[in-house]
Amino acid sequence: MTRRKKEEEKDNHERWMISYSDFITLLFAFFVVMYATSSVNEGKYKVFGDSLSSAFLNKPVAPPKTQPIQPFQPIIRKNPALSESRRMEMQRRERMQAIAKDILAVMSPLVQMGKVRVMQSAVGITVEINASLLFKPGQAVLEPDSVKVLEAVAHVLKDDSHDIQVKGYTDNTPINTPNYPSNWELSSARASSVVRLFAQNGINPSRMVVEGYAQFQPVDSNGTSRGRAKNRRVTIMILAAAPQPETSIPVK
Repeated sequence: MTRRKKEEEKDNHERWMISYSDFITLLFAFFVVMYATSSVNEGKYKVFGDSLSSAFLNKPVAPPKTQPIQPFQPIIRKNPALSESRRMEMQRRERMQAIAKDILAVMSPLVQMGKVRVMQSAVGITVEINASLLFKPGQAVLEPDSVKVLEAVAHVLKDDSHDIQVKGYTDNTPINTPNYPSNWELSSARASSVVRLFAQNGINPSRMVVEGYAQFQPVDSNGTSRGRAKNRRVTIMILAAAPQPETSIPVK
């Protein structure tokens, strides 16, 4: 019997696909790991992608564009209006401090006696004077000694332009006289006496306003004679800024 010849094995021309598939799988895994462990930089990612295109598609890769690094220069914008506003604010503060020092100087003996307090705040300068230095009990006529002190204060303020508020206060002791039916009239009359003297000594009356608060804004208890004495007072407020004009809206 004739032995059948063993069939010749055919060459497998697609065997290379196995190696190629393994290579692509490893390459894909490599890119996944690289993406997961690093932050993506858009510029570097593009260069890397172009390199891959060149390797697999034989495309030329253009060299990356580089730009010279410019030195950091901070942008400084000058606001002339803001600078002018700051300059005016500094001048205003310096002027208010000068006024406070001048008033403190002319009233220094009374300040040391505890009869006068000079205070400064963002609102302005407050000069608080005990009423016993200015008036007799139940009266609103200035005492001769107090006139000289207030004239010295007026001399400090007359060439200034800040508005002035003069406020009168009393204790809770009732009053009922032909001139002062209540503490409202007495407190207002005392503040008016100070304003009248200021106007007579060169301060523009349009800068000043009178306010009377009677016994309703005490600084101490009215239950003791000492507290009532502290509540009888006149305050002179030199405002730091001019009040804004009022705008009226008709009610419909």
